Amino acid sequence: MAESDRIVVQSVLLDGNQLIAKSLARFGVDRMFGVVGIPVTSLANRAVSLGVRFLAFHNEQSAGYAASAYGYLTGRPGVLLTVSGPGCVHGLAGLSNAMANGWPMVMISGSCDQKDFGRGDFQELDQIAAVKPFSKFAVKAKDINEIPECVLQALAHAGSGRPGGCYLDFPSDVLHQTISDSEAEGLLAGAAERFRKLSEEVVFNVQNSQIEEAASLLRHAERPLIVFGKGAAFARAESALTKLVETTGIPFLPTPMGKGLLPDTHDLAATAARSLAIGKCDVALVVGARLNWLLHFGEPPKWSKDVKFILVDVWQEEIELRKPHLGLVGDAKLVLEKLNKQIKDDPFCLGRSHPWVEAISCKAKENVLKMEAQLAKQVVPFNFLTPMKIIRDAILGLGSPAPILVSEGANTMDVGRAVLVQTEPRTRLDAGTWGTMGVGLGYCIAAAVASPDRLVVAVEGDSGFGFSAMEVETLVRYQLPVVVIVFNNGGVYGGDRRSPDEINGPYKDDPAPTSFVPSAAYHTLIEAFGGKGYLAGTPEELKSALAESFAARKPAVINVIIDPYAGSESGRLQHKN
Repeated sequence: MAESDRIVVQSVLLDGNQLIAKSLARFGVDRMFGVVGIPVTSLANRAVSLGVRFLAFHNEQSAGYAASAYGYLTGRPGVLLTVSGPGCVHGLAGLSNAMANGWPMVMISGSCDQKDFGRGDFQELDQIAAVKPFSKFAVKAKDINEIPECVLQALAHAGSGRPGGCYLDFPSDVLHQTISDSEAEGLLAGAAERFRKLSEEVVFNVQNSQIEEAASLLRHAERPLIVFGKGAAFARAESALTKLVETTGIPFLPTPMGKGLLPDTHDLAATAARSLAIGKCDVALVVGARLNWLLHFGEPPKWSKDVKFILVDVWQEEIELRKPHLGLVGDAKLVLEKLNKQIKDDPFCLGRSHPWVEAISCKAKENVLKMEAQLAKQVVPFNFLTPMKIIRDAILGLGSPAPILVSEGANTMDVGRAVLVQTEPRTRLDAGTWGTMGVGLGYCIAAAVASPDRLVVAVEGDSGFGFSAMEVETLVRYQLPVVVIVFNNGGVYGGDRRSPDEINGPYKDDPAPTSFVPSAAYHTLIEAFGGKGYLAGTPEELKSALAESFAARKPAVINVIIDPYAGSESGRLQHKN
């Protein structure tokens, strides 16, 4: 054979950035949130070239909140990319938020060269140690050959058992190491097969005898109640829950982010009779909700001392911590489906004339009428109720698919929880288990990316908005269908609420610690980037702004001026401040 006829096949070399990007894409990652810089810019670009959409933020904190919410909304780990050192530290906000809420998330950070660690290298930090308190799994790839397995392990751990945050550390030297494409494909193929097997594993340890006991407890209860939370929403348990409620006639109570699994308008909804429902029930089936501060720890005086809890949770440790009358460890949807089958074989239904159902219904209607009477009053300058009713009616007027509502702030979130109506699953995102402020814009971006067919509406206090306000530029850059409504009452909880004896000392003339610039023009911030801003101080102005912005489905900020003394300090948690 002539030299000119000889075909020489040269192996293509891939660096660490390319192998990470290939691993993420191979294992199903299609979105990534983050802030690029040394040493991860190439990683972001490589991921984009393989079909992973990268949403670039101004701050890792907001990007992390977005990744955590994306994990909740999609059921697949949200991925955050940060630079080394300070970037990793900023990203801990999102990682810890994912852990607190039980949402699948993976944070990826670059780190300094391994040979220079301990010598004061650029942005040097022991990042594995830093993330340990805030993650369920953390690993550093010390060589390029370890990358596919590390990515596999982080993604698998994030979604297994109780979902949560995981961490991947990629030193700069590993990012620059190279490997042949054939070697890379062999590593990827092996890891992909292990990932497939891990993904097929289902958490379901409930025995038939436990299902029978749960059904018996509900059947023989005089005042049963079904409580469900965002764990049930994450498990896509809405159909099984609806069947259980409508088959048995048992009233139900959602936690704030469980709202919408069954419509708030359902005849058996006990939200408006919450105190009666939890105070008098004798058996409570709690599905995908923890008996933590949001549910008063399941203890008197809010709950009856004799109540029997049936607790459904994906995590054995949660059952052991709460010590319910009966604990069912497993996926909420699968447990409920099995419970429904058990009840079908021996059916029961309370009926609308049952004394317990009637009591809940009467109290709920009574409280709704009281609330509607308050909402019927148009108060200008605005209190919280008048604009909230206008927003409620505008959202309901959109029909289905319902917008995803993002809510944060003390008074704004508290009032919104009582007034705004959820009719569809996973359409409410708020401060969550941890009461996290600053999640608003990150959650908005995650929701818009996860559910592009839905409008996203944020109803935020001005303090909550301030944490991530610069991300309105991100909304405009990606042209996301997000309308941010800012309840502007001039500060944290409102204006200067100090008593006379607190206004003393050499800095007594400074603004109060709770005060912001009065009537700040937040709507002009988004206009600086080409978005649409609205100022609303009357019902007519707010209705017009909502109608126009909802129809446009473009990035917008509506600045709603509120009486600074309309709310209360700390919202409904005054006893803790």
